[in-house]
Amino acid sequence: MFERAYCKVIRERLEEPRKFVQIVTGPRQVGKTTMVKQVLSSLKTPWLMYSADDVPTSQREWISDCWENARMKLRSGSIDSMVLVIDEVQKISGWSEVVKKMWDEDSFLDTQIKVLLLGSSRVLLERGLADSMAGRFETIRVPHWTYDEMHKAFGFTLEQFVYFGGYPAVAELITNEERWAEYIRSSIIDATINKDVLVDAVVNKPALLRQTFELAAAYSGEILSLTKMIGQLQDAGNTTTLSSYLRLLDDSGLVCGLQKYAVDNSRRRASAPKYQVYNNALKSIFCEASFKEALNDRKLWGHLFESAIGCHIVNAAYSYRLKPYYWRDSNNEVDFVLKSGSKIVGMEVKSSHEKYTQGLTLFREQFKPHAAFVVGYEGIPANDFLGIDLRSLFG
Repeated sequence: MFERAYCKVIRERLEEPRKFVQIVTGPRQVGKTTMVKQVLSSLKTPWLMYSADDVPTSQREWISDCWENARMKLRSGSIDSMVLVIDEVQKISGWSEVVKKMWDEDSFLDTQIKVLLLGSSRVLLERGLADSMAGRFETIRVPHWTYDEMHKAFGFTLEQFVYFGGYPAVAELITNEERWAEYIRSSIIDATINKDVLVDAVVNKPALLRQTFELAAAYSGEILSLTKMIGQLQDAGNTTTLSSYLRLLDDSGLVCGLQKYAVDNSRRRASAPKYQVYNNALKSIFCEASFKEALNDRKLWGHLFESAIGCHIVNAAYSYRLKPYYWRDSNNEVDFVLKSGSKIVGMEVKSSHEKYTQGLTLFREQFKPHAAFVVGYEGIPANDFLGIDLRSLFG
């Protein structure tokens, strides 16, 4: 069975002496649970795994019960340590206070229970970690699947990745596009919005949140001001409402709004966002064209291609804590700007023979980036770029 590179990280952390609670976080349907099961099956250390999926949110004692089971197994067996895994832990109200209490008790008594927590709600997990778990945890951020992973695991071509994105659970359904699209809508979009976003946050207009996602996903790879966005939405309210909904959608791993790169932070915040999905399947289902039709539509394919490159960039940014932007000055544009520390890298995306712009040249002159290059036509081939660890660009 194919193993993502994150399996190695998780395995190494669990084989180390007990020191921190390990938190594995990432969007729905990226294979977090599968990876952990792969790791557990290869460990010599005994383990217990529980899921909070069907546990009432108010049952905080459920976490204590799971923990006590691990303690009992450790005491009753001729073993030195245990691994305790709790999936979707963020669904239990006040989970972090319980985890802190149990972890601190084990630390005081030198009880060797290593703890791994999984969650798909970035907001609720990070809120709990900030409130109670300071100094007690490490985070492993698991993003959506890359082209390189989908190619190795399922034989995806570049064109298939551009259109169908990187959801492993439906990789074998792409020959039935109607069935594939229904899974994306019901098991990913609906599940994320209804079970993560609307449960975790106060949303006064759920229908507007859904419309905001659909419009942002359809415009992935394009720049659209919040004011113009309001004009295309029903009962849209104001730009503050839309901005807050976009943050929720970003935190859920669905779609984000990139700011324009500028040295002045206030100019960044005032810029019109460039929308970018985290998985290109989320854009394709709104383009109303089949895979073959999209391939033959040069303009549409250009948008899908740029969005697919953007997926690779924003997922790397999430996983490695980089900062993604775009840049524009009049008609000159650099599609993506990635920042690590004080270094920046500019990237222009070209899907085919297109009119040359001065964007990269002006960007180099104004900002003196660490690197600036074209991805695609007459530049770094897309399949090569999509296999790059983007941290290497800053070396």
